[in-house]
Amino acid sequence: MKAVLMTKAGDFNVLRLTEVALPQITTPTEILVELKAAGINPIDTKIRSRGTFYPESFSAILGCDGAGVVVGIGKEVTRFSCGDEVYFCAGGLGKPNTGNYAQYAVIEQDYVAMKPKSLSFPEAACAPLALITAWESLYDRVKLNSEDTVLIHGGAGGVGHVAIQLAKLRGAKIATTVSNSDKEKLVRKLGADYPILYKQQNFVSAIMDLTQGKGVDVGFDTVGGKTFFDTCQAVKVYGDVVTILEPDCSIENLKTARNRNLRISLELMLTPALMNLKEALKHQTKILEQCALWFDARKLTIHLEQTFPLAEASMAHKIIENGSVTGKIALIIS
Repeated sequence: MKAVLMTKAGDFNVLRLTEVALPQITTPTEILVELKAAGINPIDTKIRSRGTFYPESFSAILGCDGAGVVVGIGKEVTRFSCGDEVYFCAGGLGKPNTGNYAQYAVIEQDYVAMKPKSLSFPEAACAPLALITAWESLYDRVKLNSEDTVLIHGGAGGVGHVAIQLAKLRGAKIATTVSNSDKEKLVRKLGADYPILYKQQNFVSAIMDLTQGKGVDVGFDTVGGKTFFDTCQAVKVYGDVVTILEPDCSIENLKTARNRNLRISLELMLTPALMNLKEALKHQTKILEQCALWFDARKLTIHLEQTFPLAEASMAHKIIENGSVTGKIALIIS
């Protein structure tokens, strides 16, 4: 089959379209999926540049997110039949015989969900990692509810634009940071109540004006760096901050967070896969199943900004690394 291989750690030029062996079902509960599309995520570019989580592997197929059609099943598979259309977040971290920048993938059935009928394959393929990250951050970490006001950074980004919609489904009031007026229009359409153009206005000051000096109940950091520490100033005393990046304490210390008695949560949706936590992986599948219902009920949407053919995966990586991508990017696999 055709696949894009990462031959070594480096810039986007280390990605090569090549022929590799078709992956094989090796356990009775695995399924073989003919991939129609794969999502591109920032974690893909980080793995490519830094090296995989499995350094003993000489080369790797990247891509955690995928969508396609089931074309083979193990003898004990009960959840799927050949012909089913599915989507999932599995593989792509460097483990041999995994990854979705390819024509086929083998996945454990418990980590796969039926594709939302209302989404195209590219739309479905770029949804799972963002959905799980936003859900675990806002629903599992802080139990967001209708009494809360939440600040979501990067509201027009891949995770951010999903987080806005999940927060709206819980009835929360939503402030979000965006870089320009076009992104402001998008986040308003998705349900944001208070867009903040951070290049024109300090978001901490904007939040304090909005909340009469109290601060928001929840801050969701998808940007990292100094933004994380500034967010601590915008969250109320005894409030919550969730970040999907590791705080860089060489930039600043946590004194503000400590003085405000903030609860800080670190979100990494890859932990279950990296540690083989089977129940946690099944929980993530449940998230995708519920989100599929919401997609089909028109309560959720995915903003697919751009697609590339499989052979141009390197170009997709280059665009993500240039920054400020609106929504998501997907690879089309023929």
